[in-house]
Amino acid sequence: MSKIKPSPKNHNSLIIPRPIILFGKIVQFFSKDLATLFVVKLFSTPVKYPTPERELTMRNSAKKEKIQIPGIDKEVQVYIYGYSKTKVLMVHGWAGRGTQLYQIADKILENRMMVVSFDGPAHGLSSGKRTNMLEFLETIKVINTTYGPFDVAVGHSFGGMSLINAVADGLKVNKLVTIGADNSIPQIFNYLVQKMELKPVISTKLIALAEKKFNKKLDSLTSEHKAVKIDVPTLIIHDSDDKYVDVSSAYSIRRSLRHGELLITNGLGHHRIFKDNFVTQRIIDFIQ
Repeated sequence: MSKIKPSPKNHNSLIIPRPIILFGKIVQFFSKDLATLFVVKLFSTPVKYPTPERELTMRNSAKKEKIQIPGIDKEVQVYIYGYSKTKVLMVHGWAGRGTQLYQIADKILENRMMVVSFDGPAHGLSSGKRTNMLEFLETIKVINTTYGPFDVAVGHSFGGMSLINAVADGLKVNKLVTIGADNSIPQIFNYLVQKMELKPVISTKLIALAEKKFNKKLDSLTSEHKAVKIDVPTLIIHDSDDKYVDVSSAYSIRRSLRHGELLITNGLGHHRIFKDNFVTQRIIDFIQ
């Protein structure tokens, strides 16, 4: 089956191959429940992209360890980059890798801090084929116990949303930075169902299925709701042209924060934003 991927011409738009869309429509015609399960399988399985050459310096230079996450029975790849008393935890987004934010990591090292990052469950060199936010949160908890405490946490997209949840639920950091963070899992479902050209009822069924599996309301994981519980300085970075996560998410999260700063960029989209020199320096200034 073809893979879902960003367009090579525009990394801000999600391209779903027509065969997948057509197959989903056929399944939906016969059974909306089966179509829901198809979407669940499709979007709980992150695509494992090859590590690009630009990330190899960090991957090759970092101390690499694999640790078991007992709560989810998966092994994750950890990258320990540099050495310092000041530790920064980095969490990548969906279908990303622990070395994806290498440019920010390099700048952190230049400023006498160290980075601990990891390939999320079912991502990169970690084990598993499927994953979800609760597995990311469990991984963050074990990483913190093993390698923390951390002074700062930086997360992109799904990783930013995971960190907002983690900090709200007790992860101790002095500062938090999110880049293009998602706000709501139901919003993600709606976006994906729309891109699949399926009926809105599939979103409703996805939400019901996820809440049954997680044994909790998905709204309890919404970033703007969790942000109310965060009492550390937080920098929210987002691009106005982000086609994966609408910029309105950043404004919603910022409104809920007690000590929040907002940086809105233009023309960088969802992925170029964490490679931008100005954004990188702004993060350094904030965490120092």
